[in-house]
Amino acid sequence: MSKSHDLQHRLVTTLQRHIANPIQRRNPVQQLLETTGRVSGEPRVTPIGGRRVGDQFWLVSEFGERSQYIRNIQADPRVRVRLRGHWFTGTAHLVPEDDPIARLRKLPRGNSAAVRLVGTDLLSVRVDLDPAS
Repeated sequence: MSKSHDLQHRLVTTLQRHIANPIQRRNPVQQLLETTGRVSGEPRVTPIGGRRVGDQFWLVSEFGERSQYIRNIQADPRVRVRLRGHWFTGTAHLVPEDDPIARLRKLPRGNSAAVRLVGTDLLSVRVDLDPAS
């Protein structure tokens, strides 16, 4: 990874962690992803943007495997997703063979634009939602 991408990653994740995410988590309509911390075992909640397609939920991580929630998914793929104020359980899958740029075109425009603007290592993620969760 280049020095400029490393700096961009540090800057964006710092702003997200300390400013944007705490505000977004309080928004009752914000989509959220809950993973289990790979070290702490505690729930970790991350604001996300994506779209439900049938029994799946798709999103694109802007920093791929450098994202903490992606590392948590790699350790334990069981997750919860909050959509329209309701929580759904499911199993997350990293989908590196999916074209993340094409995927972003199918997801909500505002979030997709932000991911493309700040992202350095895009990675598609599919959550298979549990029946009747």
